[in-house]
Amino acid sequence: MTGPRPDEVDRLVSAWHRERPDLDTSPLQVLSRVTRLARQLDLARRAAFSDHQLEPWEFDVLAALRRAGAPYELSPGQLGAQAMVTSGTVTNRVDRLEARGLVRREREPNDRRGVRVVLTATGQRTVDGALTDLLDRERELLIGLSTTEQQQLADLLRSLSYEFDA
Repeated sequence: MTGPRPDEVDRLVSAWHRERPDLDTSPLQVLSRVTRLARQLDLARRAAFSDHQLEPWEFDVLAALRRAGAPYELSPGQLGAQAMVTSGTVTNRVDRLEARGLVRREREPNDRRGVRVVLTATGQRTVDGALTDLLDRERELLIGLSTTEQQQLADLLRSLSYEFDA
């Protein structure tokens, strides 16, 4: 039985081991691969979004509204918390999406000072199409793993990222 085929990370780690045998380079085995996969994922995301004339940040805002469920609306504060951006950034992003007809602002019914950001029908079609394309591209990135291996990897990554998310 043969092991996995060597990749660029194996070559990189081997070179570091040769040059610096005093160092434990094992973190590179995992995190260099994560970095390389993140680059591929970023390219796939940008391509999927570009096909729908979206920037990644635009998708993120539209997706947050879509995930909120009917009537697909959130306050600017909720959008900022989900996107981890400042209120000024939310305002700018909503302005730009509103100019494109993807979202609209509505007054809070019980608070005249409050505003809700609402996903328009055009925004919903756009984000739904971009999500479908994104998932197709992400499936392609995972093609080398069985369903079981994908679940194992997801579980391992969840364990690794848990502390960062907490």
